[in-house]
Amino acid sequence: MNLVNQRRMAAVVLKCGANRVRMNPNNIEDISDAVTRGDIRRLVNEGVIKARPIHGISSGRKKAKMAQKAVGKRKGHGSRKGSKYARFPKKRRWINTIRPIRRTLKTYRDDGNITIETYRRYYKHAGGGIFRSVSHMRSHMEAEKAYIKLPEQEVK
Repeated sequence: MNLVNQRRMAAVVLKCGANRVRMNPNNIEDISDAVTRGDIRRLVNEGVIKARPIHGISSGRKKAKMAQKAVGKRKGHGSRKGSKYARFPKKRRWINTIRPIRRTLKTYRDDGNITIETYRRYYKHAGGGIFRSVSHMRSHMEAEKAYIKLPEQEVK
């Protein structure tokens, strides 16, 4: 039985491609009798002719890959495109270092743990890049005894 015309009309009615049109094999006689679009519409409403679902591209593999990257995997030398400082710029590294140091110096000054002169000296040292981190600055202060009273360091 040649149902090419019915398949073509069903594709127009269902607003899909001819390959996505599914005809129920149990109702072939009814489908072959349908010669107008109205007949096809009636068969679509009855459920004899349907459109197959659209097959998308699965994102399961992508999600698994992104989950691994979130944990820190897939970052080896073979996966890298940019240079070391393109991936994590020097400026961003400097910002991540200097902001906590300056914040800590301000709290020490405001709480009265260091004098204003000491604050200015250490602020200039920090800007000059002498300290690697807040703990490095603290150890420097303790070695020089440049504080009135340093607060206890928080244990993380």
